[in-house]
Amino acid sequence: MSNKYDVIVIGSGPAGYVSAIRCAQLGLKTACVEKWVSDKGKQILGGTCLNVGCIPSKALLESSHKYEEAKHDLDIHGISLDDLKMDVPRMIERKDTIVKNLTGGIASLFKANGVTSIQGTGKLLAGKKVEVTDDKGDVAVYDADNVILATGSKAIEIPPAPLTEGFIVDSTGALDFNEVPKRLGVIGAGVIGLELGSVWARLGAEVTVLEAQDTFLSIVDQQIAKEALRQYKKQGLDIKLKARVNGTDIKRGLINVSYEDSKGAQELKVDKLIVGVGRSPVTEGLLAADSGVNLDERGFIFVDDKCRTDVPGIFAIGDVVRGPMLAHKGSEEGIMVAERIAGQKTQVNYDCIPGVIYTNPEIAWVGQTEEQLKADGVEYNVGTCPFAASGRAMAANNTVGLVKIIADAKTDRILGVHIIGAGASELIAQAVVAMEFGSSAEDLGLTVFAHPTLSETVHEAALSVAGHAIHTVNKKKRK
Repeated sequence: MSNKYDVIVIGSGPAGYVSAIRCAQLGLKTACVEKWVSDKGKQILGGTCLNVGCIPSKALLESSHKYEEAKHDLDIHGISLDDLKMDVPRMIERKDTIVKNLTGGIASLFKANGVTSIQGTGKLLAGKKVEVTDDKGDVAVYDADNVILATGSKAIEIPPAPLTEGFIVDSTGALDFNEVPKRLGVIGAGVIGLELGSVWARLGAEVTVLEAQDTFLSIVDQQIAKEALRQYKKQGLDIKLKARVNGTDIKRGLINVSYEDSKGAQELKVDKLIVGVGRSPVTEGLLAADSGVNLDERGFIFVDDKCRTDVPGIFAIGDVVRGPMLAHKGSEEGIMVAERIAGQKTQVNYDCIPGVIYTNPEIAWVGQTEEQLKADGVEYNVGTCPFAASGRAMAANNTVGLVKIIADAKTDRILGVHIIGAGASELIAQAVVAMEFGSSAEDLGLTVFAHPTLSETVHEAALSVAGHAIHTVNKKKRK
């Protein structure tokens, strides 16, 4: 096997494996380096997202949602269930099967597209050389015309709550509980904390979420965030804001969490504690001192808007660079870089990257929030439609939430779309497409939507921007 490649990708997560496949499709001789191996020494592709992140967490969210629905929501449909039980080990087994199938699928795609998979830990040396140390300690050095760094991120650990097997876990450990904890603590009310807290709350755990910030979901439009907080509290999530954790102590099988809030020193006793305060880039040991690639003050690899580092031919994508840590953002960067290496002019529109929180109700957004526009002094109009006005939502007994569209007051161009409710993760794609093509709210309002569908709420919100809504009361006079 030749040690010279057109492209070497370090990391096989959503950014890395997508980029490697696209490079190979474009006729570039491509290799992908991945360090993860199974207990049996077999290479595991897919990175954090497929193995211990996006995919397994969504599997548990879906299973727990079905349990909650069977327990609380089916009687309204005339469906009665007796002796309802939740088999947690079986739920975990299903999650593991999904992960195995998807990661195995990447190996098949590599083979079909001609990507060479190299097992080991990659390190960028000077001169676009890549040193790979396998799990046995053997070292090999490969040459490349181009190198793409896609090593992803890892869960942030905090000194007051050191990870302790069986008690204090990160997001990975929270995916493998063998039973429902009676009392569960979660540090961090971000995407990770809310999703994992929701899984175990649905199954019967008493969940307390400690969030140091005084604003709930500050990245989300605050009208949506306030509705989300209200719904989470109704579901039994005890979310405490301005709660800063000072320390933890394990005694007699219980975790004593010391924290401070606006009322002073507090203590929480739980059976399990999840630390979900965010993620940091995996760049330690990735770069030789003379590689020429620079990091910023937070450990991210410095790149421009085309994901180029300071060294020609060296690129970085995904969670190791600036911007939101989202699998789909990394994948699109991977495709952009592959195509630019092949001589194309591809770009990523960073203004149209959607975000999603897969709780119930789901939250999804793209573009700017009202708070951001106010801070920038931009004049805008807002249109909303509650799911309660949707016949399809009523039929499905899913009437919680709303769609909110923000448009420029002068041009009517859509600046942001924010959704909380059933199917938000799917509905947001309509907004992304509209914004990608520079649509106005009127454009969306003139588009024909099928009836009855949840997507009609997007249509109605677009009409509402100009006061033309049909199925809800307009705040503006119709012209």
